[in-house]
Amino acid sequence: QGQFVESGGGLVQTGGSLRLSCAASGHTLSRYTMGWFRQAPGEERLFVAASASIGSSTQYTESVKGRFTISRDNAKNTLYLQMNSLKPEDTAVYYCAATLLPLIMHATADYTYWGQGTQVTVSS
Repeated sequence: QGQFVESGGGLVQTGGSLRLSCAASGHTLSRYTMGWFRQAPGEERLFVAASASIGSSTQYTESVKGRFTISRDNAKNTLYLQMNSLKPEDTAVYYCAATLLPLIMHATADYTYWGQGTQVTVSS
């Protein structure tokens, strides 16, 4: 059974940076449209960014545009989320997710596979 494993979370001050990784094992990353979602305490899990399996299309939620960058290294079977200019409102557990749908999807229900999550905490 394959899995996706996130890493790279941590505690950072406002304005700082983190790079999250999502390593795929037992799956070929290039087959999947990959997404990053986040969930703050007591909140629903929300779309952050995604990278389509076909072409180089990416999408971001409005609040992270210009600060976050999603990328993938299919040779390393790894997805990344570079997060710059972090704000306290970015604090959440971040999840990577995978779908065989070739288009970028924003709903959690459209993704089949999920990682276990990595905590990002931004202090003010």
